[in-house]
Amino acid sequence: MKKLLPLVVIVGPTAVGKTAVGIKVAGRINGEIISGDSMQVYKYMDIGTGKPTIEEMAGIPHHMIDIIGPDEEYNVAKFQKQVEDYIVIIKQKRKIPVLVGGTGLYIRSVLDCYDFTPPGGDAAKREELLRLSAEHGNEYLVKMLRDVDPAAAEKIHPNDTRRLVRAIEVYHSLGRPISDFQYISGQLPPKYNLVYYGLTMNRQDLYGKIEQRVDSMLAGGLVDEVRKLVEMGYNPRSTALQALGYKEIIEYLNGSYDLTEAVELIKRNTRRFAKRQMTWFGRDERIKWRNVENDDSLEEIAKEIALETEGQFSGT
Repeated sequence: MKKLLPLVVIVGPTAVGKTAVGIKVAGRINGEIISGDSMQVYKYMDIGTGKPTIEEMAGIPHHMIDIIGPDEEYNVAKFQKQVEDYIVIIKQKRKIPVLVGGTGLYIRSVLDCYDFTPPGGDAAKREELLRLSAEHGNEYLVKMLRDVDPAAAEKIHPNDTRRLVRAIEVYHSLGRPISDFQYISGQLPPKYNLVYYGLTMNRQDLYGKIEQRVDSMLAGGLVDEVRKLVEMGYNPRSTALQALGYKEIIEYLNGSYDLTEAVELIKRNTRRFAKRQMTWFGRDERIKWRNVENDDSLEEIAKEIALETEGQFSGT
């Protein structure tokens, strides 16, 4: 029987303390961190994506951070392949990979059997959809997709013309939603020898943490970071710059509303995002949930994860 590679995974909503726990765990088990955040892959986007500083990394190697420019195309299929490669590389160094993040689909793509290469295609349909987008805007495509594959319409950003077109094209070519091809089976054998933890927190306390984090980002220079990205010539409508915290500041810089309104929008949208994260991860019965009550509990949770890891992976 094939021996499964070890993998520690730590998930949870934004601002709950995942980064701190992950670094503490990695330090205890001779591990290396792999970021499971879809926005931390972009260079020059440090403050708004909550990347750990060099000091916070505490000498622990981190992967999947600052790997592409904000104008480069990136997707979950690329993430899946790169992370799977890193897991192998880290194990070859006799270290333990620790995947830490809150982007649900990205995490799931690594743990389970997802296939991001649906067969088929219809060039004529693709051309027609691109013409409709040019004539009527992407909202027209979003409505079309919502009619045939509401799950995909919910996941795909309205500005991502290529993915909207691809999802509609797949449905019309094959009569099945693109999501049918993405998740093969949760009943297949596990891909990894898995230690899987989730961090949670009382909702009001979490919302307070989110507000503190947003205030810290503003104090740390988020507005200047966004302004510099625009001055560097990156498209404000790109997927990267439509990220939470960036799109609101861009609207502020454009004069759509003042800074106070922008900050309140970031806080509101981040609270909503955290709620969606908990809903996503809450469906996964493999996760062992631990409640974060204060900074001291982060240390205790890290100790627990490290102890389980050392016991489960001994001899691997």
